[in-house]
Amino acid sequence: MSTESCDVLVVGSGAAGLTAALTAAEHGASVVMLTKGHAPDSSSWHAQGGIAGAIGDDDTADLHAIDTERAGRELCRASAVRVLVEEGPERVRELIALGVPFDPELNLEGGHSRRRVSSVEGAHTGWAITSLLSRRAAGTEGIATREATAVRGLIVDGGRCLGVLTPDGPLLARATILAMGGAAALWSRSTNPAGQIGDAVAIAAAAGAAIADMEFMQFHPTVLEGSRLLLTEALRGDGATLIDEKGERFVDELAPRDEVSRAIVRRGRVFLDLRTIDRDRFPGLMAEIEKSGFDPAVVPIPVSPAAHYTIGGIVTDLVGRTDIDGLYAAGECAATGVHGANRLASNSLLECLVFGRRAALAAVSEPPFPTSFGEIPAAPPERVATDELRSQVWLQAGVIRDPAELAVLATSPDPVAAMVARFAIARAESRGVHYRTDAPVANPVFEGHFVMRPGRGLILEQWT
Repeated sequence: MSTESCDVLVVGSGAAGLTAALTAAEHGASVVMLTKGHAPDSSSWHAQGGIAGAIGDDDTADLHAIDTERAGRELCRASAVRVLVEEGPERVRELIALGVPFDPELNLEGGHSRRRVSSVEGAHTGWAITSLLSRRAAGTEGIATREATAVRGLIVDGGRCLGVLTPDGPLLARATILAMGGAAALWSRSTNPAGQIGDAVAIAAAAGAAIADMEFMQFHPTVLEGSRLLLTEALRGDGATLIDEKGERFVDELAPRDEVSRAIVRRGRVFLDLRTIDRDRFPGLMAEIEKSGFDPAVVPIPVSPAAHYTIGGIVTDLVGRTDIDGLYAAGECAATGVHGANRLASNSLLECLVFGRRAALAAVSEPPFPTSFGEIPAAPPERVATDELRSQVWLQAGVIRDPAELAVLATSPDPVAAMVARFAIARAESRGVHYRTDAPVANPVFEGHFVMRPGRGLILEQWT
């Protein structure tokens, strides 16, 4: 069995992983980047709407922070928000300097008080950013990329992470950065690639890392019915309206996503009316809609919510450190507290750039390998999400939740599905993206983050 090694091991090839790999290599580290499938399988490649950042003349970091915290329903970690909004504009400007072809006008999305979302052709932002970063990584000396390499577990010895277990053998590293995306594909109706089932959370929890906020799954309200084609929020920012079967509007289209999603579920079958907007601003997306058999110039498009973004994940500090030495997490698989109970639209790509870079800068300073360590175990079996499991998660932990159904899901043999239910049962209130039929309003008692730590169960913590 081979025991290859590197300075920094990055697991994931989305925006957070690419940013971490490029940053570490720029600081002299030897980097190996692993991805479970192929590079375009990451959620970042499919991110449509854009990347938020206070770069407009009428905008400031303070205004961006206010909007982020308002969307987060009293649960945003203020220090993480400050890092995001203050470092965000520089990250966006770096992308501009690298040649990302952003549209000339900033977009307005739900929850934002200013036009601050930079996009590419209205709805191809994730592809434009990640493909550019991927090309840079491919041309950077010191970065080796391996596709179709699943990570089954972490190598932890003496409280320190020394690398990962793969089916092809162990891979050792002075520092390991998990940037593996979220768990939204555990829900049968999802915008995410099928492999996004929370593997990072599963392997980190098995190794003893703290996990937080798993009750908070954000559902995107406007996904083409019967598909995973997301109809970006920027459409509603440009004036697209949501109508019911009678042709009547029933919700503020730019309200936070949790409110819009619940309104749609309660209404039944609904449609997104694109007939009055400038559809030429979104050429690629309009083509995708037409491929699906709809003419957006003639008829409203049937939409419904789908699981979209995992707010919870592996607990980290503001530079991506977990409570296992040598192990870092960044992007959607991390829980910094920056999103609170409801992520503000287009803060996710920004989070990847800001915290992916921070994690890498900390990781390159990890000490050398220990002179000796214990025996390395074999990789555990692959975790598989069946169609039956995905349907169960959708029915029992969907947009609107019933405690009796959550109790059934909590007995699931799948560790992440059971975790989602346990967290949702503990939060006996409705806040942000988490809504319970038996407790439909927020309760100040729960203004904190539920955290699962080994041997201690779920504990409500206050994060500053």
